[in-house]
Amino acid sequence: MIAVWNEVVRDGIAFPQEDELTQESGEAFFRSQSYTGVAEEDGAVVGLYILHPNNVGRCGHICNASYAVASSCRGAHIGEKLVRDCLEQGRRLGFRVLQFNAVVESNVHARHLYERLGFVQLGTIPGGFRRKDGSYENICPYYRVL
Repeated sequence: MIAVWNEVVRDGIAFPQEDELTQESGEAFFRSQSYTGVAEEDGAVVGLYILHPNNVGRCGHICNASYAVASSCRGAHIGEKLVRDCLEQGRRLGFRVLQFNAVVESNVHARHLYERLGFVQLGTIPGGFRRKDGSYENICPYYRVL
């Protein structure tokens, strides 16, 4: 799980995190989530997602998720399976809305998937994501009622 997560962090084009997880920090990170879903192929982790509240208190019914798929497995619809499972788990845990705060505008495969699954784009935040090269790119928040 840590290796797949860190690959996306290293890519620097989708996740806001800059620091990779260590074995210790990774175990604590995944354990702290409301739910962590894993996709396996032949006993190897090929994708995962984390699900947790997006906020607290009166907004605690809104959840947030992040998805990571190993680069060697992208294009095999693993992301779609992860998102569909996440929607089910979010409902099961009592969340009412799934919100993505920062989908990078150039992440067109993820954006098309979210839109196909009924997510609504809330707008565009100009320059909301700083890429590894120091340039800025727009982010697009999305939500879907569960």
